[in-house]
Amino acid sequence: MPHHVRELTEQRELQFLSPFAAKAAESLGRQVPEDPDPVRTCFQRDRDRILHSKPFRRLKHKTQVFIDPFGDHYRTRLTHSLEVAQVARTIGRALRLNEDLIEAIALGHDVGHTPFGHAGESALDEAIQEYHRGAATEAADPAPRGFRHYEQSLRIVDILEKLNLSHETRMGIGGHSKGRNDLSAHDGEPTSTLEAAVVRISDRVAYLNHDLDDALRSGIITEIPAAFDALGHTHAQRIGTMVEDVIVNSLDKPAIRMSEPLLGCVNDLKEWLFENVYLLYPTLYPDVPKAKYLVKDLFHHFAQPGNLPEGYEGVQGAVDYLAGMTDRFAIDTFTRLRLPNAWRLP
Repeated sequence: MPHHVRELTEQRELQFLSPFAAKAAESLGRQVPEDPDPVRTCFQRDRDRILHSKPFRRLKHKTQVFIDPFGDHYRTRLTHSLEVAQVARTIGRALRLNEDLIEAIALGHDVGHTPFGHAGESALDEAIQEYHRGAATEAADPAPRGFRHYEQSLRIVDILEKLNLSHETRMGIGGHSKGRNDLSAHDGEPTSTLEAAVVRISDRVAYLNHDLDDALRSGIITEIPAAFDALGHTHAQRIGTMVEDVIVNSLDKPAIRMSEPLLGCVNDLKEWLFENVYLLYPTLYPDVPKAKYLVKDLFHHFAQPGNLPEGYEGVQGAVDYLAGMTDRFAIDTFTRLRLPNAWRLP
């Protein structure tokens, strides 16, 4: 294999990408220096390391919104990550940004998510705080003090999997989350790279649209208010409207922007989904409280000395072990630990 392939790719980036784009040849490097790959740029290697990692594969069995749905077409954390990557790459290509860096950040941004989605995340955060309130002394095990999935994502790629990613990919993974907060012009500012800002915006674009699609499929909502007609009347039209608006308002600019009318509409749609899907779902279906109870119970079990498998230790070990579980592995573990087995004659 000729050793000039990567250099040619890096030169093309320097020549053709936007002045605001991150270039592989100008990367700040890795925490542990490595010899460059003969074919792939540093950002391409980051993408491949994430894609082939076990935490990424486990996302296929982690909840997006609906817990263990009966149906093949509901989103999981894996399909969510793929949809974020595709939206972000479309925007990035139009803006002449670094698609390899965008894809690496997008694929890695949720690898630290717990089983059962945000319900599991809030339950684990509460359980950690409960543990510390009940602990005799903080000195016995002072960390962690809470749980945020984006912080766990960075811990996974840095410490647990030792992927040794580039600085730009790591910063993008560690700084993407918005929670329920509105999008603002600040979210399009390049706190690390413009590519990270694209992923941050694309995360919101992707989940609003695919969660709306899943909510309609589930029957939890039956129609979309006329106030959102300006976005379009189909799933594809709504995504297209948002993506095109971002491109038009961000082209050849050092920040990622939406027009004020669309930004307001997107924030209103987010609030409507919270009130009519995300917060309503636990009141209509008992699975969310059950999942939160399961996560808390497992954490308190594994936080006790001697209960963790080999390779894990202390409260941090309990967090790492539990956060890495898929939905079904968490359910199977709870069943094994807490439910009686049938007695049989030898």
